[in-house]
Amino acid sequence: MSFGIVGTGEALGEPRPVVATAAAYTADVGMVRDWGYHTFHRAADGVGLTDLATAAGRCALDHAGVSAQRLDLIVLAMTDIAERLYWDAAAATQARLGASQATALLVNQACSSGVAAFDTVAGRFATHTGDRLALLIAANRVCEPYWNRMESCTAVMSDGAAAAVLARGHGRCRWLATEIITDGRYADFAYLAAGGADRPFTGGAAPEPVGAPRDLMAEFLGHDVRKLAEFSQRSRGNTRAAFEQACKQAALPTSAVRHAVYLNGTAKAFRQFASQFGVALADTNADIAASGGHFGCADQLLSFGRMLEQGRFADGDVVALCSAGNGMHWACTLLRV
Repeated sequence: MSFGIVGTGEALGEPRPVVATAAAYTADVGMVRDWGYHTFHRAADGVGLTDLATAAGRCALDHAGVSAQRLDLIVLAMTDIAERLYWDAAAATQARLGASQATALLVNQACSSGVAAFDTVAGRFATHTGDRLALLIAANRVCEPYWNRMESCTAVMSDGAAAAVLARGHGRCRWLATEIITDGRYADFAYLAAGGADRPFTGGAAPEPVGAPRDLMAEFLGHDVRKLAEFSQRSRGNTRAAFEQACKQAALPTSAVRHAVYLNGTAKAFRQFASQFGVALADTNADIAASGGHFGCADQLLSFGRMLEQGRFADGDVVALCSAGNGMHWACTLLRV
């Protein structure tokens, strides 16, 4: 299966300074300062996930010189919830783009969605040999009543979307492999306290936002220090294992990977990630993360598009897009520039 990226695009919320804004979200401003972010992006009130997704999709189509009517497939990856419940955000995005000939699919597996969605495109191309063009969009719009931008995650959450036009047979920025590891034993560590069929909304005050992940995981594991250490080690190991499995699938040695793009975590997380993957910090997206915040599942696609535009890749370089998301899922996609 051979397909590559023809063009990329992005659409972001309004930039805001992290330190000057942090007190509106958390009492622990010092913790947020230590994370190393300078700026985050918040979409204006009334701007939803599909607004960002549509704008990013149009930008990618324009850069690729492709009409929406030519698309065979749209895959929308998302992190948070969309504007409505009982509603298909992928189909809504298809309609707003005017891509009436395209099948619309949704991938919603937290922060791993954008990296994992490459596998959805690969599978569709493999089973529908007449499909030639796909649009992959990864989008994040924080629902602030349910998710605190600076406390419900170990990162500063931003609103934005990134998109890529993918063409069968295109030799540049070519997809090589995607691998996903899932460990459902941790599925119940984090969720909204109300909503869903188990505990439907019944009116009254909105539930408290999802809590801090470290606190939730500690509670889930019974505050067992040994189990917490095991989870941390397993998570790092699975990030590496997904990468190694992707390299094996692509018949490449791990040493062939020149750049590693991670979710937009903290400065400390990037130092650990670069060390674990044996790449220089400058060959990651650490600088993009610090200047933009964590766009959920859109981090890797957004960072790859910017690094490509900045000329940070040489022809033939292999780039690893790596992520992790609640569920738990660890994913890696390899691209050859």
